[in-house]
Amino acid sequence: MIFPDEYKYVGVTKVLPTSTEQLIYFLTEYLIEERENPETGNPEYAVYHVKKSGDGFLRKVEALELIASGDEVVRYARELNIKDRALLIETAEKLCTGRVNTVIFTGVDRHVTIVHDPDPSVILEIEILDVAPPEPAWLLQVVRRLEASGIFGDLQVRFTEKIIDLRQFEGKNTVFPCSASGLEGKCLDSDFLTEHGHLLVGCEISKTLFEMRFPELEYSFVNICPFKSEVVVPSKTFITRCCRSEKSGLVNISGFEGAVVHWGASEYQVVEAVRSLVNRLRKTE
Repeated sequence: MIFPDEYKYVGVTKVLPTSTEQLIYFLTEYLIEERENPETGNPEYAVYHVKKSGDGFLRKVEALELIASGDEVVRYARELNIKDRALLIETAEKLCTGRVNTVIFTGVDRHVTIVHDPDPSVILEIEILDVAPPEPAWLLQVVRRLEASGIFGDLQVRFTEKIIDLRQFEGKNTVFPCSASGLEGKCLDSDFLTEHGHLLVGCEISKTLFEMRFPELEYSFVNICPFKSEVVVPSKTFITRCCRSEKSGLVNISGFEGAVVHWGASEYQVVEAVRSLVNRLRKTE
């Protein structure tokens, strides 16, 4: 796959350099020639890799190596966020059928870039592992909002979702940690228990609080802490959350690399966690 790291490396021209004595802007690594199809009168394109020499802002063209031309190249009609690398790779893959192997994309700022022989396998999938309700799950809505802002665009990542629905445990004898969830049952922060046989659905802190408040009661326990749970378990590279801030950071759970943020993490901290995780994984590839 050819996908320039930055669109500043891609130039566009209607007059292709025809001599090695001609000069080109020093950042230009790829050159798009826009020309008219002599038969149809419609625009068509050729894409070249530029070899150059010299110093300064303008450098000598040594060679133009053809990458694709004619019906091998299409220009995507809509303007996209061309900093969203996963979006462009996935869009190019859908368009590269038949003879087409190269797609030209235009950004909302009118700059352009190219994707040649798109390879979706370079996109890293990260699972959003969370519990609900409340709905939407907190970490899910934060990551999706940040994703829509474009802040992960340069990372070549795609997010999938694994949200564990705690309503499966609802019941008159079930105890949840917090009444804010709206789950049907009793809540550790608001109810007083007097009978044996409750089911506590929570984490180790919930368990400790239950035993401190009701030391005489017998109960069963479903652990939803991702570090120890049999219910909240990642199935791939992941990001999740934990109520213990000291456990935040890069971790390995069930053999999968992941990032953990605190339940009260800010959007900035979520971004940092995702970037740290991606940087670690890219270094090990």
